[in-house]
Amino acid sequence: MKPVHVIGGGLAGSEAAWQVARAGVPVVLHEMRPGRMTQAHVSARLAELVCSNSFRADDPENSAIGLLHEEMRRAGSLILACADAHMVPAGGALAVDRGAFAAAVEATLIATQGVTILREELTALPPEDWDSVIVATGPLTAPPLAEAIRQVTGEESLAFFDAIAPIVHRESIDFGIAWFQSRHDKAGPAGNGRDYINCPLDRAQYYAFVAALLVAEKTDFRPWEKTAPYFEGCLPVEVMAARGPDTLAYGPMKPIGLRDPRHPERRPFAVVQLRQDNHLGTLYNMVGFQTKLKHGEQTRLFRTIPGLEQAEFARLGSLHRNIFLNSPRVLDPLLRLKAGPRLRFAGQITGCEGYVESAAIGFLAGRFAVIERRGGNPVLPPPVTALGALLHHITGGAKIETFQPMNMTFGLFPDLSDSSLKKGRERRQAQCRRARYALTDWLALKAVPDG
Repeated sequence: MKPVHVIGGGLAGSEAAWQVARAGVPVVLHEMRPGRMTQAHVSARLAELVCSNSFRADDPENSAIGLLHEEMRRAGSLILACADAHMVPAGGALAVDRGAFAAAVEATLIATQGVTILREELTALPPEDWDSVIVATGPLTAPPLAEAIRQVTGEESLAFFDAIAPIVHRESIDFGIAWFQSRHDKAGPAGNGRDYINCPLDRAQYYAFVAALLVAEKTDFRPWEKTAPYFEGCLPVEVMAARGPDTLAYGPMKPIGLRDPRHPERRPFAVVQLRQDNHLGTLYNMVGFQTKLKHGEQTRLFRTIPGLEQAEFARLGSLHRNIFLNSPRVLDPLLRLKAGPRLRFAGQITGCEGYVESAAIGFLAGRFAVIERRGGNPVLPPPVTALGALLHHITGGAKIETFQPMNMTFGLFPDLSDSSLKKGRERRQAQCRRARYALTDWLALKAVPDG
């Protein structure tokens, strides 16, 4: 049997390759690292997490992304299995030890029969005899391949900036000031209600920090970068601050659900939270502090935060340019390129945003490729499921004229037939129940035929 070729060894590519191989179809996974690195990766590991270590909320009853977690688990996702095996405390979120997670994904693929991993860069579209290709090169697609994709789609690749948050050594944090607590003491799947480090700011400290943030030196833009918009779900902290002096206090620095145990009678005016980044608990990332500040400015300014005066940084924040397709225009419902159906796209290059969303589209691309290789006709997941809602959005549900990267949200789901349900928890839970039943029926269809 001819192999399916997967280009790109990130979350989507790794998930796609796993789904193809576990169904008994040979797969060749092409990854350009370490021969060619990106602006954001620091290793050659497959499935390296380059931004946060969080897969976000893990609540399948009330959260759209939590529902997607559950659906991926039920469908046999490699990415979710490895995330569950290497989770670290993060309140109600699913966060992982990023090094151990990537190592587990890579080790699993290496050990899986039928998987061939080639460390090579493709600088042009694949040769014609590759009749089934999944392009999962992500938002950091190398320029030569990006240009080849642009030419075949006839579309200008859209672009936005994605920023990375700093990581701090725990031992350098002053716990005479900082304390451990999750918002509202919420304990997640690997936590105990004390999963975040909190650094409090009073009113004067907060406004002084915002003022300093606004005048700090930022990374210079190259001419071609100046018109690329930011993704709203991952704004640099200084961009948020520029929208108004109180923006951060109502955003990543909001003090809701937190009390300093040394001063329980008053709530901090603002709080900087840090989330565990590895199993050892030695590294913590600054939640919501993606930034394009120059490195020297980051060190100087972030050490003015109470509790971080002596902070030592394992990694400083950075900024990189992401690209994505106008997928509703150029892809069909099975993620195939309309101008060349042998090419299927997956992951963030399709305009989904987020780790699990990227893996989910990789999961679907792999499943679809397997069914086609065996001569079957893929059945789309129902649009009332998280998988189906996300797929529908990027392949036709979104407006072509205004298409932008999107995280998993209940706004992507069809309306409930019961209009009496009010918005809020009751409605969200009803949507999750509906999705759960629909996924059961879809999985029972045996979406991947027996070999």
